[in-house]
Amino acid sequence: MNRPARPSDSHHDRRPGTVQPQQPGVLPKPRAPRRPAGPDLLDGVGRWGATETVAGQFRFQPVRLPRDLAQVTAWMNDPVVAAFWDLAGPAELTEHHLAQQLDGDGRSVPCLGLLDGTPMSYWELYRADLDPIARHYPALPHDTGVHLLLGPPECRGRGIGPVLLRAVAQRVLTERHVTRRVVAEPDVRNIPSVRAFLRAGFQHAGDLALPGKHAALMVYDRH
Repeated sequence: MNRPARPSDSHHDRRPGTVQPQQPGVLPKPRAPRRPAGPDLLDGVGRWGATETVAGQFRFQPVRLPRDLAQVTAWMNDPVVAAFWDLAGPAELTEHHLAQQLDGDGRSVPCLGLLDGTPMSYWELYRADLDPIARHYPALPHDTGVHLLLGPPECRGRGIGPVLLRAVAQRVLTERHVTRRVVAEPDVRNIPSVRAFLRAGFQHAGDLALPGKHAALMVYDRH
């Protein structure tokens, strides 16, 4: 697993166990277009609206299939992203990863991040207290987890990641009154990712031995 070449906030890791193992060479069957997703367990991420940041106006657009599949697949096949997300390959692989969340109970919400109306990042907001990661750290009720990748190469290495991470952490705590903290678990080898979280105001609360990676537990507390 190689670290991104740029010393930047290029991407963040997905959590372990999101995609069930497939037999070598066997991909999930394509899925038919699905209806709009029902309520999520994160207080309606799609209704949070826009946030003004120094980088521009940012908002979440919950992923819809098949509308967003090509965009997310292209980002997952960028070698910088693929080094830590492990989703490089045909569209069916990315579709399966997204569909597991979209067809679930709403505890994980995959989103495009739009900056001034342009898709430029992929996010997963999830209930960390309901996720397998809760078995590896002292989770609190309604802990909200976050994963992030910046898609276009021109968005990397410019300090956009920390700006968006801070804005999102603050928005989560504003919208989710029962949440006391936002958490993340980037691979410890992903130095640009860890630095981005620290620059955004997250604290390094220790390391975690997770299935598939050694992670840094990053925590943004409600102040």
